[in-house]
Amino acid sequence: MKLLSSETKNKVLDSMVSIIDRERETILEANKKDLEAFNKEDQALYDRLVVNDTKIDGMIKAIEEVKNQEDPVDQDISDITLDSGLKITNKTAPFGTIMIIYESRPDVTIEAAVLAFKANNKILLKGGKEALNSNIILEKCWHEALEKNALSKEWIQLLHLKREETQEFLKNPPEKIDLIVPRGGERLIKFVKDNASCAVLISGRGNNFLYVAEDADWEKTVKVIINAKTDKISGCNALDKVLIDKRIPDYENKLKELQAVLTQLNVELVVDYKVGKILTEEEVIKTQDIWFEEFLAMKLLIAEISSEDAAIDMINKFSGGHSAVILTENRALAKQFMQQVDNAAVYHNASTRFTDGGQMGVGAELAISTDKLHHRGPLGLKQLVTNKYYVYGDGHIRV
Repeated sequence: MKLLSSETKNKVLDSMVSIIDRERETILEANKKDLEAFNKEDQALYDRLVVNDTKIDGMIKAIEEVKNQEDPVDQDISDITLDSGLKITNKTAPFGTIMIIYESRPDVTIEAAVLAFKANNKILLKGGKEALNSNIILEKCWHEALEKNALSKEWIQLLHLKREETQEFLKNPPEKIDLIVPRGGERLIKFVKDNASCAVLISGRGNNFLYVAEDADWEKTVKVIINAKTDKISGCNALDKVLIDKRIPDYENKLKELQAVLTQLNVELVVDYKVGKILTEEEVIKTQDIWFEEFLAMKLLIAEISSEDAAIDMINKFSGGHSAVILTENRALAKQFMQQVDNAAVYHNASTRFTDGGQMGVGAELAISTDKLHHRGPLGLKQLVTNKYYVYGDGHIRV
């Protein structure tokens, strides 16, 4: 796709804001059809599927925020002139064509597309069948905005593919795809990695851990755990595991206090056998596999840990590489933890719920990357470009 001016791209986004606002009722009606057809037993997925006026306001805000950000394309990264006189400039450049595969959330159809388009990428959207009606109307809005500004609908396309067709598409794409981002559970990620024939950037599972150090402020600890666990169970930044240092003062009473607070909030608890000796009425873990599990539910595993080093080892072994927290008043201890834990985001005395593009100052995000190449963490506008070298000579030859 050709390079577009910032003015042209921003005009499309202005049009899109007006169109979405105008089509509120149509979007809500389409989403209602999706919700009526959905099995509500999967509460986390159902929550992600819901579109309401607040969600539509969020879509509009995301578009406006991206429009107001500086165009990330054709920005100088470095500019040097060698002794030979050869001038070498490294600039940002679009990826080309990005494909995103995602489950439920219709707002991804807005956020992913607005980011890709502003970064001058074509985007192929493969949403889940559960959000089909919602995604179709949102795609129509995009196409109207593009055509209103004399641009091809090819910039933003919703793919209508079944599982077998998606598998074939990944193996033998009908056009060149430069990057695929699977955004969902482990089965989806494995499916894409097993079948894709181009670069895959992983938006991995959550399975986020929190370590309560020996000197942690207990009031802060309870506050952070409650927020990280209960604020939004469907978020990949929700808390799943709590490791409590056995050396904390009044250990048993604090465990019982935490149990009482979480139980009152309808959080199901699972405990290791050591904590189970104190919280005798709670379910004790039956298999080590649970340590790898992302719950996406009002469920929390609480375990005893002997030290910060043991907590770091546990997190690096079992977590999804997403977010981890230490509760401590010791800054040196926090620094060591944050340096040693191999996660995309590490926190000192704060909730994992902040691992989000908007909360981290990135704005709208394509996904939270748990990969290390080319970027880790929220994938915002600045992260949806690659780079390109411009080399200027005057008959230079290498000798």
